[in-house]
Amino acid sequence: MNWEFIFKYLPLYQEAALLTLKIGLIGIAVSIIIGLFCSLVQYYKVPVLRQIATVYIEISRNTPLLIQLFFIYYALPKVGVQVSSEMAGYIGLAFLGGSYMSETFRSGLESVDKIQTESALSLGMKHPQIMRYVILPQAFSTSVPPFVANVIFLLKETSVFSAVSLMDLMFVAKDLIGLYYKTTECLFMLVVFYLIILLPVSILGSVLERKLRYAGFGD
Repeated sequence: MNWEFIFKYLPLYQEAALLTLKIGLIGIAVSIIIGLFCSLVQYYKVPVLRQIATVYIEISRNTPLLIQLFFIYYALPKVGVQVSSEMAGYIGLAFLGGSYMSETFRSGLESVDKIQTESALSLGMKHPQIMRYVILPQAFSTSVPPFVANVIFLLKETSVFSAVSLMDLMFVAKDLIGLYYKTTECLFMLVVFYLIILLPVSILGSVLERKLRYAGFGD
């Protein structure tokens, strides 16, 4: 292990990690919004929008992120829509993540017994109040494990961004390997930085899940 090489190029990996984390967090934040909207549309069976959401979910979940990135980055300019590699990363991750988040939230909403909605209506609560105070808290606690799994999955999927010339962690690792043939050192740094990004998410998710379970939710 050439530690001199590792320390020399450590700043390059740090810069790439920050870019990877930035795109990952923004893409995931947008995917949560998309997923919540689609899950509510499906939960309330909104005409037309429900069918559109279903088509979107099926297309998104059944095509690889790499193919989606190629379409965004290489195909859209053919019709006059210029997209930078960074913007392609945001759009691709949000497009893929939105479908997974939608299914996670939908399953959480449907896990709440209908009798609770009926009981809340009998008490005089309005539908927005029922959603806010009755359904969403229980749906959220149920959705925490798959939600955290989705976040980790999407952060790991950022490893394909190098295919559209985005200087993320994978791009830097492949570039240095091609230049200096330091495969062990480059892959070691790649693993370390992905662990630095992903381990806190996994630990926080486990802590949150336990706290919600002890609070009486998710049983």
